[in-house]
Amino acid sequence: MQIIENSRIFKIQKYSIHDGPGIRTTVFFRGCPLSCWWCHNPESQAAPEFSRCLGFEETVLSVMKQIKKDMIFYDESGGGVTFSGGEPLYQPDLLFALMEECIQENIHICLDTSGFAVADTLLKAAEMADLVLYDIKIINEKDHVRYTGKSSRLILDNLKKLSSCNFPVKVRFPFIPGITGRRGNIEDIIQFLKNETSYTDIHVLPFHRAGQKKYSMLDMEDKMGNTMPPSDHETEMTRKMFEASGFNAVTGG
Repeated sequence: MQIIENSRIFKIQKYSIHDGPGIRTTVFFRGCPLSCWWCHNPESQAAPEFSRCLGFEETVLSVMKQIKKDMIFYDESGGGVTFSGGEPLYQPDLLFALMEECIQENIHICLDTSGFAVADTLLKAAEMADLVLYDIKIINEKDHVRYTGKSSRLILDNLKKLSSCNFPVKVRFPFIPGITGRRGNIEDIIQFLKNETSYTDIHVLPFHRAGQKKYSMLDMEDKMGNTMPPSDHETEMTRKMFEASGFNAVTGG
């Protein structure tokens, strides 16, 4: 069993039903190259080596012990493990070691990623995973930089690479009122997916404020201020925009 030094995981969530099919265990990795305004896990943004006071260090063995405890639920529900974050590709050595162990145990693997990663790293992880959950937030590069801190180019290029290799991907669209939820941005996403990829499944994820209290606790600026979640009607209208363009669009998941 391989031990990965200086690895950081800040949460292991059991009985998760929103991070892929069936009942899952979601392993949240610390560290993310993006700094999305609406991030509901702001404690995940700090790089592992700079966050000794948060989270907890784990060996591959101890993480796998937690994952394997619920194998009966995975088998009965068609579930498994989801590697999320932060950004799991930010710690590739730990990620690949855990994925190898899950493959040996025949545990279904979901990779939940922003797509902002070295292409070879992403493609290797996608080959090991059973399903990739891939966020598409904003197409316009200037707006993407403003709201996430990074360009959209790498994310879009990587999704095209996944498509060309026929990796199974479910695209996820964080619906953030006034930011990603602008009609022009949604239309740009629709055109990109239709023209540049083969993917037709999309999950609309409405903004929520469940993690907003964390910002004051961590002495971080809450850039969403008093932004309220979209109404059910607004979310449904957004879902129908994708559906009308030929996508298998669902809310949540």
